[in-house]
Amino acid sequence: MLMPDKRISIEPHMFKFTTSRSLQTVVLILIVIGLIVMALGGYLSSLSRIVLNPLISAQAWLYNRYQAIQEFYTVPSDLVRLRQRNAELEAEVARLQSQVIDLQGQISEVDVLTTLLDFRRAHPENEYVSASVIGRDTSPFLHYVIINRGSDDGLRRGMPVVTNQGLVGRIDAVLPNAARLQLITDTDSRINIRLKQSNADAVLVGQVTGDVSLEMIPQDIKVEAGDLVLTSGLGGDYPPNLLIGQVTGVRRHEAELFQTASVQPVVDFTQLQIVLVITNFQPVEISPLIPTPSTP
Repeated sequence: MLMPDKRISIEPHMFKFTTSRSLQTVVLILIVIGLIVMALGGYLSSLSRIVLNPLISAQAWLYNRYQAIQEFYTVPSDLVRLRQRNAELEAEVARLQSQVIDLQGQISEVDVLTTLLDFRRAHPENEYVSASVIGRDTSPFLHYVIINRGSDDGLRRGMPVVTNQGLVGRIDAVLPNAARLQLITDTDSRINIRLKQSNADAVLVGQVTGDVSLEMIPQDIKVEAGDLVLTSGLGGDYPPNLLIGQVTGVRRHEAELFQTASVQPVVDFTQLQIVLVITNFQPVEISPLIPTPSTP
């Protein structure tokens, strides 16, 4: 007896199933394409906001909680490291600032030494010993500085001291390795000077305030602001023609025998760093030759 052919009953069923799956796939593709077209056209923006905003808010909330928990455990150690790093950077900045200050000081000293060297070359008639200022008199009534050269370097009392700008003063006291320098602004300083324009003689006197002024100017001499003040060489205390400063003002009264004038020194005494001592000039002591008034 022959068995019936089962393929005749199965093949129509499978055909129907395959056709249904293909139709579903085509529909899904059409739906996806339609959604894409609607999304590109902006028709789904409202729907996307409704659906996505809660998800975004939930994600942001979860991220903030995660960040807070992470910072709770990591910030203390990070803070310690930051403080240590900050201290290291502050120390490095302080070190670099110190180096900058040292370099600026070296540059300034080199500039001064270069200028003084040019001055020495421009005045070869004198012999010089350079010295650094290492101290200042603290009294407001005395105007002295201490330099780091002394008798071991050939310095003697009375030697003139200059910078590339002009006259500073003279050596007042000497030790083997140091010397005291009396500035021209000291109240005990008296310098015979010459006014370059008029060639008139006068006396430069230091003041308690640190200023200098001219005295003993003859009344018949015309003195004007800007006149150059030079050493005259009279008296034997200083060599001639050392620049001191300029006249800034004149006081003249007919009833007085002499005029007076204020002078602006060319040297800035507050910025003295390095000076030159003229070692081949020996001051002459002429006070025993000056007659004194006899007492009745």
